[in-house]
Amino acid sequence: MYNSDKKSRDWLLVAVFTVLAAALYFLPTGFEDKGDKDAIRCTAEVLSVDDDNILHLGLIRSGEQGLTVRILDGPFAGREFDAHNQLLGQLDRDKLFRPGDTAYVVLTLDERGEVAYVNPQDHYRLGLELLLLGLFAALLLLFGGMTGLKALLSFAFTGMVLWKVLVPQMLLGADPVRLALAVVALLSAVIIFLVAGLTRTGLTAFLGAFLGVVASCGLAVYFTGRFHVHGAVMPFAETLLYAGYNHLDLTRIYMAGVFLASSGAVMDLAMDVAAAMSEVVDKKPSISRVEAVWSGVRVGRAVVGTMTTTLLLAYSGGYVTLLMAFMAQGIPLDTTFNFIYVAAEVLKTLVGSFGLVTVAPFTALAGGVLLVAGRKRESALRH
Repeated sequence: MYNSDKKSRDWLLVAVFTVLAAALYFLPTGFEDKGDKDAIRCTAEVLSVDDDNILHLGLIRSGEQGLTVRILDGPFAGREFDAHNQLLGQLDRDKLFRPGDTAYVVLTLDERGEVAYVNPQDHYRLGLELLLLGLFAALLLLFGGMTGLKALLSFAFTGMVLWKVLVPQMLLGADPVRLALAVVALLSAVIIFLVAGLTRTGLTAFLGAFLGVVASCGLAVYFTGRFHVHGAVMPFAETLLYAGYNHLDLTRIYMAGVFLASSGAVMDLAMDVAAAMSEVVDKKPSISRVEAVWSGVRVGRAVVGTMTTTLLLAYSGGYVTLLMAFMAQGIPLDTTFNFIYVAAEVLKTLVGSFGLVTVAPFTALAGGVLLVAGRKRESALRH
């Protein structure tokens, strides 16, 4: 009977959050009309290229690459056009096409509805991205079964909340720290309760995770000011200002990003500790709250060592070229870590790790109250 009720609750949660994720997908952000209404986005096959007008200055390329492309979809499918690939002399933005490549192009139309200009924005990658997503989903379902389905649903729901709620609300001027904290609380509840169900174990994990995120949030707000780090260190931050969003508080956005980035690992650790404590309490119903708390703390100690290293590797992978550049120039280590870009990443890593370490005792305390009390109440009802 218990397993039947649990399965029913699981399917109910899956149904509810499937509907919510679908509703978020169709929810307008208010920024759909910002793009060029006279432009058509489609794919095109590169038939030939002309590299005669490209200037090579060492590693830097500038000038223009001429293309002949055939449109593959949309109202102009099958037609051939000349296109111009502008090279800006920036290695991170420039691209070169070769015959046979598939390009993602933007067609600009004139007053008569004819193509006035063809801009090959980049190589077309959406097909491969969807293929990888499909393989990931299939593997998750094959390996995880029902749990894999719930994990996949939480993945999709998280993506929708970030794109449809967090990003547009930040652009509209909502306080980034408060907004991100609310979003993390929502996502923590959805992800944890989808995996653990509406149980005391799930509530224990949620409380531990949320308290850990709150601790990270407080540290991020305090130490960002002490470090004299501003939000302009983030990629494309200045682009936002120049695009007309100079009302944005980039430093508050950076603070929000610090604890948002570590929230996934925080949820993971909270779920590990809560699940282990639940198993201990189930096997030993007579356990005291103090013993249960110490059991949770010991589990947390075993896990937190690898989790903090996971954060370090995850963050350092994003700025390894920055460290390489400083080392290649012989810049001393103390000077390297004093640069604002490196200090910003150090702040992210340490604040995220601090929040991770606090999760274990927070979860253990919550489990000591909720799980032990729940088990004792169930035992009393049986007798």
